[in-house]
Amino acid sequence: MFAVLYSFTVKPNKQEAFVKAWAELTKLIYKYEGSLGSRLHQKTDTKYIAYAQWPSEAVFKNSGGNLPPSADAVRQTMRDCCEKIEVLHELEMLTDLLKSNTKND
Repeated sequence: MFAVLYSFTVKPNKQEAFVKAWAELTKLIYKYEGSLGSRLHQKTDTKYIAYAQWPSEAVFKNSGGNLPPSADAVRQTMRDCCEKIEVLHELEMLTDLLKSNTKND
């Protein structure tokens, strides 16, 4: 498994629009690009950290070409809400001890 950590610095008063656009884009990436999903964490009022999982580095590196045209507007909305977007780390997973969020656990 492969993980990517992102940092987002959101413009003041754009937090709600950012979270909505981030969630919508993440769902599209999950549906069309083969990601395993993502989590968004809030560090401060305008600073967010996201953790995205992928089945492999190759799937992550080859993503982007399968999104529907509607994703462009969502991506632009998310970018417009941000002062800065950074990829902090790209990481291979060694051990997974997170508990699943399913009722079967």
